[in-house]
Amino acid sequence: MRFLLIDDEENLVNALRAVLREKQYVCDVALDGEEGLDLARAGIYDLLIVDVMLPRLSGFELVRTLREDGDKTPILLLTARAAEDDRVTGLDCGADDYLVKPFGVNELMARIRALTRRVGDLRGTDHIAVGDYSLDLIQRRVAYRGDLLELTQREFQLMELFMRNAGRILAKDTLFDRVWGFDNDVDSNVVEAYVHILRKKLDAQRKRLAGENVGTTIQTVRGMGYLFKGM
Repeated sequence: MRFLLIDDEENLVNALRAVLREKQYVCDVALDGEEGLDLARAGIYDLLIVDVMLPRLSGFELVRTLREDGDKTPILLLTARAAEDDRVTGLDCGADDYLVKPFGVNELMARIRALTRRVGDLRGTDHIAVGDYSLDLIQRRVAYRGDLLELTQREFQLMELFMRNAGRILAKDTLFDRVWGFDNDVDSNVVEAYVHILRKKLDAQRKRLAGENVGTTIQTVRGMGYLFKGM
């Protein structure tokens, strides 16, 4: 599973990231609310762990904005504010659980396990459907009108990201961070190459099944990024 940790306390962030990686979770980090909101909107996370007191955008505001957008990703709020009113505010904003600092690792992991058990129900993450495309996250398969498409691991990750953000322009940097972010040996230009390969595979399959007069599935938006239409 992939988590997003949004907290500006770097010592805590480093400690939590180490614990989560030890438990075999992938953990991305944002150090302020606006960056956290941008990353969360990519729609690729199974759980958000969000501090309340954040620079630029509070945890309460971040959670409220995501819920207003229709995002159902489970959210665990972390805060040093233990007052009942603060807990109520956090839950009313749309958070699923609330953990007061300082906390023990065992309690944190118990809360995470409880929330992630509901991920499939909350987000429908086992399957994603956009237009005639379907993506199975358990068997790692993509199909167009029931016809399976052979993809590499990176191509599958790109496809998942595009399908979760269908109709939304994704910047090249966003694609690189979400798919290759932990690989420091890879140049960001790899995105263009992989998008080109994925687009070619998608368009060839659609042309074969839907006829010659079909447009491209992944459009390049000059100066902005890429747009998946999922036709």
